[in-house]
Amino acid sequence: MSALNGNRHSRVAHATRRGWGAALAAVCACAFASAAFGQMANSLDNVTVSRASSGRVVVRFQLKNPPANPPASFSINNPPRIALDFVDTGNGLGATKRPVDEAALRSLNFIQAGNRTRVVFNLNKPQSFESAVEGNTVIVTLTDQEQMKPGVDTVQRFAEAKTDQAQHSLRDVDFRRGRNGEGRLVVDLSDSSTGIDIRQQGRQLIVDFLKTSVPRNLERRVDVADFGTPVITIDTLQQGSNARMVIEPKGLWEHSAYQTDNRFILEVKPILEDPNKLVQGSRGGYKGEKLSLNFQNVEVRAVLQVIADFTGLNIITSDTVQGSLTLRLKDIPWDQALDIILQTKGLDMRKNGNVVLIAPREELALKEKQQLENAIQIGELEPLVSESFQLNYIKAQDILNLITSNRQQQFGAGAGQTATTGGQGSIISRRGVAIIDPRSNILFVTDTASRLEEVRKIIRQIDTPIRQVLIEARIVIAGDRFSQQLGIRFGQQTGFTFSNGKYSAGSSGSLSTQPVVKTEGDRLIRETRTQTPFELASGLASAGYSDSPQLNVNLPVPNAAGQLALTLINLGSGNLINLELSALEADARGKVVSSPRVVTGDNQKAAIEQGTEIPYVTPGSANSPATVQFKKAVLRLDVTPQITADGRIIMVVEVRKDTVGQYVQLGGGFSVPSIDTKNVITQISVNNGDTAVIGGIYEETIRNDVTQVPWLGNIPLLGYLFKQTGNSSEKAELLIFLTPRIVKDTVTSVR
Repeated sequence: MSALNGNRHSRVAHATRRGWGAALAAVCACAFASAAFGQMANSLDNVTVSRASSGRVVVRFQLKNPPANPPASFSINNPPRIALDFVDTGNGLGATKRPVDEAALRSLNFIQAGNRTRVVFNLNKPQSFESAVEGNTVIVTLTDQEQMKPGVDTVQRFAEAKTDQAQHSLRDVDFRRGRNGEGRLVVDLSDSSTGIDIRQQGRQLIVDFLKTSVPRNLERRVDVADFGTPVITIDTLQQGSNARMVIEPKGLWEHSAYQTDNRFILEVKPILEDPNKLVQGSRGGYKGEKLSLNFQNVEVRAVLQVIADFTGLNIITSDTVQGSLTLRLKDIPWDQALDIILQTKGLDMRKNGNVVLIAPREELALKEKQQLENAIQIGELEPLVSESFQLNYIKAQDILNLITSNRQQQFGAGAGQTATTGGQGSIISRRGVAIIDPRSNILFVTDTASRLEEVRKIIRQIDTPIRQVLIEARIVIAGDRFSQQLGIRFGQQTGFTFSNGKYSAGSSGSLSTQPVVKTEGDRLIRETRTQTPFELASGLASAGYSDSPQLNVNLPVPNAAGQLALTLINLGSGNLINLELSALEADARGKVVSSPRVVTGDNQKAAIEQGTEIPYVTPGSANSPATVQFKKAVLRLDVTPQITADGRIIMVVEVRKDTVGQYVQLGGGFSVPSIDTKNVITQISVNNGDTAVIGGIYEETIRNDVTQVPWLGNIPLLGYLFKQTGNSSEKAELLIFLTPRIVKDTVTSVR
């Protein structure tokens, strides 16, 4: 045993027994991330450490140029450290660490990130400090807290506190749930220089804002258990001249804190307990305090006893753990050292609280198997208990299908009720029975106490109010149409006539219809025919022409906006050439906006439609009469939303916009309408309140139409007298927008 004691005394525990606190790590990450990259304006050239006559430690930082602002600083007590941030300053020392042989100061670390250099004072015990700037030199004076006058507060700060006694205040306190289930406390401060002290006291987390007042509306207790985070309650109160927040978490948790300008953020993250992990936490790897071991042919049980003494754990070693080993481990975490020993000797461990059982793997597996078999036997003999569950937001039949394997049997003589028993794949046991009362929505379960607790947990998780979502869709149809048309009517007239005594005739291309008088013997007959403007003006109405218009070219524009008729050539003796031009230009722009909205629950399908049902007749036969049927031309929105844990909304959406098209003629004088459809089916994920474009259709139609007299219309320039032209351009665009919004509950979480 003396050799063992010698080895035990020769082991050396190295490095730091406590890592950086989570608050300091978060602050460092925030400071480094927010640094602006650019050209260094200054550099840290020299550092000297000296002791003053009063026992104080004075650290002088020599800079290349005078600093624009005093360095920001903060300190923590566990482990004791002080940090100074030199902005726009590089590390010109050529080293990242400098040991210091002082009773209060152990060493200095120099860390450069971006354009900022951070100096960390590694202290042996907490110290108060003062900083001053003298030209190119920054002087930091360390004073033992025990030497300070009574009544002077020791400040652990996230930001440099002012030397004056200005009173700070809290502006707002908010609580949110993070994406991974962490509780996030957000505190808005009046200024960024507020001193902050964070410490864990028992199971509570205490945050003190030094020399800070609390408004009356924020001095309260907030119950945040419904958020599903490790935090249960948050108390905000005035504690003397400080503002204090008391956070009460549950279960296993770890915290981190950081500050950005006037906003302080504290996160409490849940930790899933792993019975095989000696040190619990969300960060991977080994996290125990470091030690060194150097043993030659020592018993395994003795090495395990050394680790128990070092860690304070209660280690129980099985009688079957035998053998010896030789090992030399230097500066490794103690949990890694224990893991190496167990793997080397084929051992395993089971941890329960502060007690660790170590035995061979086969022995532990056999014991666990026996425990499971005993639990099954106890379940077969355990007395049954009956309990009723009043369900509020979910149907009892849905719970019954969830907790049972749907094996049914008659329950009660003449009761007309059916009971569902448990079995493989169900929550309740094979001896358990569950029935429901649909009228009162009550579930009755008879089973063992442990199975009833499982049913109770499931009901607490799923019998909750369904969150609702408002979905708004906007369907925008924009159209732009433009057309130009040019037409012509062309005719010629000759003065040459012939007469047989009763009729006078000639050739003409007329443009207007006027009454014409002709003679038949001794009678005058009044007829209507088309005359040229020259005929109307000269009174040549007696010449005989055909009864219908005689147009050489007849290609006018229908519904023309303007017409121009003129006589081009008058050769005398009634020889005329007449021309009429017609033109039309149309420009039409329009926009149709449809906005259906619907509210539905989480994972519940909803549909809304608005439009017209168009009737049409289907022809009958000899044995069946004609029938009237209907076609829908509606605007319809079908959507199924799903709210994720991080507040996003996943939607399965179908949007349909139908309009009446052309009618198709059937036999027997019947016609049926066609439906112009615009439809989109998709699945999309959108943030709460954001708008997304889920579809769009763009159409453009360009037409150039020419109607002409064969061959004559192809003559250059002159061919325009024998053709009709039309140019049209039509553009249509369809856009579909979707905006989901989570409907907030009106019940407040403040109690």
